[in-house]
Amino acid sequence: MNSFIKVASAIPSLKVADVFYNAEQIVALCKKAAKSGVQIITFPETCLTGYTCGDLFLQSTLLNQTEDALVSLIKETKKLDLIIIIGMPVDAGAQLANCAIVIYKGKILGAVPKTYLPNYKEFYEKRYFTPANNLLQEKITLCGQEIPLSTKLLFKAGPALFACEICEDLWAPIAPSSIAALNGANLIFNLSGSDELVGKNEYRKKLVSVHSVKNICAYVYASSGLGESTTDSAYTGNAFIYENGTCLAEGKRFSTEEQIVISDIDTEKINKLRHQNITFSDSSANYKTPYTIIDTKLKVKKNSLNREFNPLPFIPRDGKDFDDILKIQTFGLAKRLLHTNAKTLVLGISGGLDSAWALIVCAHTLKLLGRTNKDILAITMPAFATSTRTRSNALALARAFGATTKEINISNTCLSQLKDIKHSPKKHDITFENTQARYRTQILMNMANQTGGLVIGTGDLSELALGWCTYNGDHMSMYGVNAGLSKTLIKALTLNYAENSNPKISKLLKDILATPISPELVPATKKGAQETELSIGPYELHDFFLYYCMRYNFGPQKIFYMAQSAFKNKYTKDQIKKYLQIFFKRFFAQQFKRSCLPDGVKVCALSLSPRGDLRMPSDASLACWQKEMEEI
Repeated sequence: MNSFIKVASAIPSLKVADVFYNAEQIVALCKKAAKSGVQIITFPETCLTGYTCGDLFLQSTLLNQTEDALVSLIKETKKLDLIIIIGMPVDAGAQLANCAIVIYKGKILGAVPKTYLPNYKEFYEKRYFTPANNLLQEKITLCGQEIPLSTKLLFKAGPALFACEICEDLWAPIAPSSIAALNGANLIFNLSGSDELVGKNEYRKKLVSVHSVKNICAYVYASSGLGESTTDSAYTGNAFIYENGTCLAEGKRFSTEEQIVISDIDTEKINKLRHQNITFSDSSANYKTPYTIIDTKLKVKKNSLNREFNPLPFIPRDGKDFDDILKIQTFGLAKRLLHTNAKTLVLGISGGLDSAWALIVCAHTLKLLGRTNKDILAITMPAFATSTRTRSNALALARAFGATTKEINISNTCLSQLKDIKHSPKKHDITFENTQARYRTQILMNMANQTGGLVIGTGDLSELALGWCTYNGDHMSMYGVNAGLSKTLIKALTLNYAENSNPKISKLLKDILATPISPELVPATKKGAQETELSIGPYELHDFFLYYCMRYNFGPQKIFYMAQSAFKNKYTKDQIKKYLQIFFKRFFAQQFKRSCLPDGVKVCALSLSPRGDLRMPSDASLACWQKEMEEI
């Protein structure tokens, strides 16, 4: 877990031009942050003086005492194992620079000047500051220490390589931090003095979010709060931390108190995303710039994380993308239907979750194309273990959507096939199970030929990851509409659909959701009916493993650690470890099934198609991953 680094955005209370008071407030927040395990903390722009000093920035008294206050601050924080980034005006001989000062254990590591100085509307920074590109000096003496003065500084801190920029720099068409990111920075700190206007905060957050996505980085932002002069503007204090577009932590605006916002940045996640994104790598080649890398010598601490891991990473948190997910599936199937000019959509319905959602996709596709749902040929094929509940739900749901239904009992044919290969029907093994699955697919294929139709696959992403499908059985179709959806996502989609449907469809879908997931291939015993999750483990765990294994290429140990946090009140460490081992063992063993998948639309950030996201040898060894799991 050494890829995590704990960072903070801090908004101190301050008094304009009272540098020693301001230094005391900053020191107090630094000590508080250090006790919380923070390793890097940033403060707002010109926080030692206040951003609204105006022409007082030109006064030698203010400049001299600001440096004295910095001496005091350095002395008071020297023993803290904390990198401190503060903002202050810096005398650079004949010029004055607005700088971010990076400090660690009594040493000033560097000064990063502001590149873009706003000089419009309420801003007039060029009245006293010089833009970074116009500065004459590359080194200055500050508090008796000779330090670099440059925008081309990167600071190595454990797993992080960070850069600093100041306020307006972020708003520029090409921000200095973009160049820094393309040259290796995975963490950006912005010291801001941004004032508040109606609608500005939402825009500011969107800007930071998009900026962190485009640059595949983490972004820590701190802006001036209460204490700044309100002669012409108000400063409300904005503190937030983003990682690749996701807000990890956010402070309170309009707070009358000082704030520290803390979170842990996952540098491995950022680096892994960059490994995958060739466009980022190509862009880096176009913007190679000589940066000086300063090693802070910071040692990574092992402490509790100030962040949460979503236990259901496939599911949009606010559900706003549910309609788009259905539309993506619908458009994928519509194109295939138009291209093949198929007369029917042939669908095996089981009364289970996946086939229910596939039915919904088929219905919406035909509606989009102006066709009737009678063109859906929904076939239920009961056998030895089919329950009355699932059989009834399958037919009732299909009829509720107006599909053409057909029931074919496959028991006698399966018995005949078992007899042909001299297999006892009392031996309920994999042969007994797969005979049923393969014959069902044969019926669907034959019916598609007979009606000029397409066999619609219902299997989902989670089943494909685990190989929980019968090769050349439910593994095969003519178009797999659910191949891009995880089991947990299909559950969420179905529930959302049920809550927005007519009472009849809603009742049926909710009963299907309440039905234990089962292939219904083996008759029930005294111990109960066959349940998938009792055999392979909970799908919510497997989906969690799948997401972080495939989306970010994390190893078993890190996924295990994250799962403990995400499911701490639901599963024990031993349970998580057990199912993690099952996941990786099945994932590696079942690649041969994924290597010959039918076409199916990608919906989420990852898929397992051999033509898309996963090019993996079918006979790859599990040995390295197994070794890592044994060390958990």
